[in-house]
Amino acid sequence: MSINPNPLSAAPDDWRAYSGVLSRRVMAFIIDYALVLLLCIPAAVLVFFIGVFTLGLGFYLYPLLFFIVAGLYFGLTVGGRAQASPGMRAVGLAMVRLDGQPIDFLTAIIHLVLFWILNSVLTPLILLAGLFIERSRLVHDLLLGTAVIRTGF
Repeated sequence: MSINPNPLSAAPDDWRAYSGVLSRRVMAFIIDYALVLLLCIPAAVLVFFIGVFTLGLGFYLYPLLFFIVAGLYFGLTVGGRAQASPGMRAVGLAMVRLDGQPIDFLTAIIHLVLFWILNSVLTPLILLAGLFIERSRLVHDLLLGTAVIRTGF
């Protein structure tokens, strides 16, 4: 059993890094989406002023507001130095790529979009897949070659 000295460089082989990850991911999801909804408030005010300044054209951003805020939130946090969103950090999780490369902004956005698409089609199967797939990975993790690990194992 080898423990990777830098747990964020690649997916470790230690089973403890994946113990309880699914339940922690659910909690991280709740925390992160609460934060995204809170961030939508100042973004909505900003869009209002953009709408006034552009004589109404900016108001067309309102239907896309949640997606823009969530995309920036996850792209900047998961694709950032910590490789985890604030919700993930709160429950002790981080995302890693299996090839050892860091998660970048684009990979974080694609991960989020795949999550939304797959969740809209296969809602209960997404979490059930994690019970049977190695390292408790979900379908969108498999498609991108990522894994979510515990940071304090």
